[in-house]
Amino acid sequence: MSPEPEHDVLGITGADAPRPEPRPRIKKRDYERELSRLQKELVRLQRWIRHKGLKVVVIFEGRDAAGKGGVIKRIAERTNPRVVRVVALGTPSDREKTQWWFQRYVAELPAAGEMILFDRSWYNRGLVEPVMGFCTEEEYREFLRSCPEFERMLVRSGIILIKYWFSVSDDEQERRFQNRISDPLRRWKLSPMDIEARARWVEFSKAKDTLFAHTDIKQAPWYVVNADSKKAARLNCISHLLSMIPYEEVPWEEVDLPERQDRTGYVRPPISDQTFVPEIY
Repeated sequence: MSPEPEHDVLGITGADAPRPEPRPRIKKRDYERELSRLQKELVRLQRWIRHKGLKVVVIFEGRDAAGKGGVIKRIAERTNPRVVRVVALGTPSDREKTQWWFQRYVAELPAAGEMILFDRSWYNRGLVEPVMGFCTEEEYREFLRSCPEFERMLVRSGIILIKYWFSVSDDEQERRFQNRISDPLRRWKLSPMDIEARARWVEFSKAKDTLFAHTDIKQAPWYVVNADSKKAARLNCISHLLSMIPYEEVPWEEVDLPERQDRTGYVRPPISDQTFVPEIY
């Protein structure tokens, strides 16, 4: 499958492409109602994954401030963390830097009955590292050769692999960065790496084009999410994810609460012996 150029996101191929007409903004009440419905479906999906012993990997990649974390948060919000697990690996240790590139990600792959959400993934080697100079040209080229084979191997092993790229326009990313700078509650989201990446917009665009050319494969294609509207991106991505895994309702078992044990013989220690949190509210 050949990658489709992003509108106004790719610094070279897509910079002059007209963006589609903006859709009407989603009203808050409509967004919350639809999100609640989709989250109920996610709970049904996780029960199906557990019931059938499926192994699911979902990768979230894209520009800084494209909204990946917000989507992941909404997917995991109502699900069981023992079934739907978020993986966001930090900087590799000195030991990990000497390992096979995919090694520490393999350790996070799902067992039967699990879905793993990768908040960034092995694609760091295909995007951040070559642009920022954190890997050699030889390491980068080897990644482009080996990544498709690695992913085909995962799929052959029975893993359902789904990859999302969050596309955000230059103007919208700029607006979100400015919001992070001015908002104390979001300031932590803007790292020195984000700022440096912003200065290398075109280099990242070229790296993304090359990445898609090598890794947008039939067995594990990239799905591009238009992320200029955070609310729409969340709903669209979750809806698409649900459509990628056929599932059915798994009936809940009947639950009969047993009678509480008789307190005979039990004396509760005095409340004065315990240290309580001050009731300020």
